[in-house]
Amino acid sequence: MSYKMTQPTQPKSAAAALFDLRILIGGLFTVYGVALIGAGIFDGAAEKQKAAGININLWTGIGMLVVGLLFLLWWRLQPLHPPVEPPLNSGAP
Repeated sequence: MSYKMTQPTQPKSAAAALFDLRILIGGLFTVYGVALIGAGIFDGAAEKQKAAGININLWTGIGMLVVGLLFLLWWRLQPLHPPVEPPLNSGAP
């Protein structure tokens, strides 16, 4: 006796859309990037001196903001689509 596993043909549920990892990762990178940019703008000379004269918070924040926005753009454009299975042929050539 064999059971045939069938894929549900229902559209993507709202819960599946809410838990898209691209949203979570993009949102976190964006928020942390903005926070680091703020910290980098208000850093004093002592913090810059610790990092060999480079405003590391500002540059890291800019990088994180760019990565976060790229993840959110990727989510918004939705380049990944579920594969479409061809319909089953009833035996006719």
